[in-house]
Order: sequence, then structure tokens, then C-alpha cells
Amino acid sequence: MNNSTSFNRRNFLRGLGAGISLPVFETFLDGKVLAEAAKTGLAVTPSGMPLRTAFLYKPNGVNVSKWDVTGTGADYQLNETHRPYEKFKDQFHLFSKFAHDNGTSGGDGGGDHARANASFMTGIRPRKTAGADIKLGVSADQVIARAIGEQTRFRSLELSCDGVRKSGVCDSGYSCAYQFNLSWRSDQTPMTPESNPRLVFERLFGAGSKEERKRSFHTRNKSDRSILDFVLEDAKQLNNKLGRNDQVKLDEYMTGIREIEHRIAKAEKFGLPDVEQIDLPSGVPGSFEDHIRLMFDMMVLAFETDSTRVATFLLSHDGSNRSFKSIGVPDGHHTISHHRGDEVSLEKLAKIDLFYSQQFAYFLEQLSSRKDPDGKSLLHNSQVIWGSGLADPDRHRHENLPIILAGNAGGQIKSGIHTDLGSKTPLCNLFLSMFDRIGLKEERFGDSTGRVSLV
Repeated sequence: MNNSTSFNRRNFLRGLGAGISLPVFETFLDGKVLAEAAKTGLAVTPSGMPLRTAFLYKPNGVNVSKWDVTGTGADYQLNETHRPYEKFKDQFHLFSKFAHDNGTSGGDGGGDHARANASFMTGIRPRKTAGADIKLGVSADQVIARAIGEQTRFRSLELSCDGVRKSGVCDSGYSCAYQFNLSWRSDQTPMTPESNPRLVFERLFGAGSKEERKRSFHTRNKSDRSILDFVLEDAKQLNNKLGRNDQVKLDEYMTGIREIEHRIAKAEKFGLPDVEQIDLPSGVPGSFEDHIRLMFDMMVLAFETDSTRVATFLLSHDGSNRSFKSIGVPDGHHTISHHRGDEVSLEKLAKIDLFYSQQFAYFLEQLSSRKDPDGKSLLHNSQVIWGSGLADPDRHRHENLPIILAGNAGGQIKSGIHTDLGSKTPLCNLFLSMFDRIGLKEERFGDSTGRVSLV
């Protein structure tokens, strides 16, 4: 990491700290909107605060011997990989025996990394294709976004530290779309994640200084509204001159226009959060750690300003062969994950696992340091999945997945415990239980067979 990158990050974080040290919800949150949300009972905590949900993915499984814990309930001992976030032990629930059967071969041959990524939030087996006929399923975050998206300026937020890939072959005949996207709006439409922290901020709050962002916001909405009024008036006049088939086409076109109208109305309803000026980096930081932490900062800021209540973050795609020279591991991550029991490779894998654990600890620290008006932390009023679609990467195990559920959902989740489910259990059962905390009563999701107890 060069000095300029380090300096830019320090400036950014210092500015970010100033921007979010305000009494955020008293300043940013629309009380009427929150009151309406409370009436629906969706995505609010028992105390009436916004309930945030996040899904965080680390690649290539774990060194199982450094992850597995001893004991159950509150009387359990963390392992070496958990040390960075040990101070938050009473604020997360660790699980054993979750699985994704649809990540296994199922007769489709190789491609476990693509299936691990694709099935993680869907519970669905991806169609094995490298063409345009991709098929998967709606992801858990988008089920939530469909239900509560109207309560915030953005339905959901999708982040990644990888570049965007929606086509091409990435893993044994599977499309790259499966491996580079966690979030899926439909069975054929991934939600493209953003990897540039500057662009994430500009999407959430606009570009330029604080005053420039305000002016741009109002100018843009005014311009959009003027154009929309013109189009609607023109369409009304045109409709009387068209034949039946063309009127159908015009109606389809107008459906799209009405969606734009809805977007403008929503923007006008929520306005623009009054975030202080922040010195943003010019682009993606040179350091992977800085990159991850800036993206976490963006997610925290989005949650704190109630810009969205659901987010996903693909720290890196499964099968990633990134090297970690900064921590003494010059080897590719994927390469050493196929350790074949070699102690040297296993130790290197443990170092990478520890690196990712440190980043998760950073996120928990940021969430726990911000307070809601009810006096509780953002972490308390959140539910956050941290995990991977593989357990032992050497043998591509899709069972006994490394899964942590952090946060208390405003008091609706018991934390500080380890639950051993006893036998292989679909991870989608956990998602159903998380839906319950939001107020969604889904009967099934993915390959779910029931629910898991969180209290």
C-alpha cells in the first residue's frame, strides 16, 4: 500500500467519522415513514427502530480445525479463527451443521465454487450453463427487499470487492454470473454489485460537496419531473391516433414510465440525507484490507442513515486465487485451499481465515459503536449473516458450513451461544427464521424444511 493510498483512506475515514457522529435518526430519519413502517410490522424492532439485515460472504471455506468450536449453548469455547471478534461473543450466535445440498454436484460434475456462491443465498441449484440461459432463483435479501423496499430510499444495497462479471465461463462450465453475484432479483437476473466505494457513496448521497449534492438532487428531480410530464402529455395525445396493437405497445411503454414516476416520487418523499462532506478516495484502494473496510463503512453509513435496510457484501468470489503477501501468504487462496492435509498449506489457509475474521470484527465494531435513539447499537438492531458456501475447501464440502448470525434483531435473537443442529440442516431454514424477525411469514424458501430456533 503506497503512502498516497494510506493518506486518502485516513482522510476518508476521518471525514466519515465526522459525517456520522451526528444524532443520525433525529436528523435523517423521516418519523412519518418510520411510523408507517411500525404499523405494518415489517423491518422494525420491538422498540420501533429500523431492523437491518446483511449477508456477508467470505470465499473458499475455512481451515476446519481452526474454526470448529467445543461445547454448546453459552458454555462453548471459540477457536483460533474467531479470536478477532471474541469481544463480541455475547452478540452473535454460532451454528454448526448447516448445509447446502444444492451446492453439491448432483450429477453436474465439477463447479463446486460456482455452486457454493450461487446457492448460498438462494438454496437453489444453478443451471449448468455458460450461455445466456442462466437460471437460479430469488435470493434471501431480495425476498426482504420486495417486502420492505418502499420504506427506504433504496430497496437494497449490493457490494463486492471483485469486478462485475455477468457472462463467460468461470468454473467447469458454469457462467461467471453465478460466481460473481450473491444477490438475485429473479431466476435469471442477478443484482449487479458495486465494488468502487466512491461510486457507492455517490449512489447513496450524490457527488460533490454537501451543497452541490443538495443542488444536484433537487435539479435532477425537477428535470426528471418536467420530462415525465412532457412524455405523459404527449402519450395521451398519441394514444387516440394509434391502432389497437400499437396502443398495447404504448401501454407497455407507459408501465415503464410509471415506474420512473414512482422512483421520482420516492426520491422526493425521502429527500437526501444531510451527510457531512467526506473526502472520498479517487477509486478502489490499492490495499485489499482498505477496500473491504471502506465498503463496510459504506454499508454502515447506508444503515445508519436508513438509506436501506438490507445489504449483501461479496468480499471475494468463491474460487478466488488472490494472494495475501501482506500477511505472509504469497500463494493463491484457491491453490492452498486444496491443502490435501499438508500442514504448511493448512497454516497458510488459517492465516487467510484470520485476515477475513479481522475484517468481520471491524464491521461488528462499527455497528456496535453507533447508537439508535432507543439507546441500543446498530448491531443490536440488526441481523447479520457471516459465512461461506464451503466448509472444508479441499474436498469441496457443502455441509457443516461456517455460519455466524450476529446482532439481536432488536432483542428477537438470542446471542452468546453455539447451536449444534445435530444433523445436516438446510441453511434456508435460518433464512426463514430471519424473515420471521422482519415480519414476513414465508412458508418455504429455497430447499427449506422448517425453521431453526433463534430464541
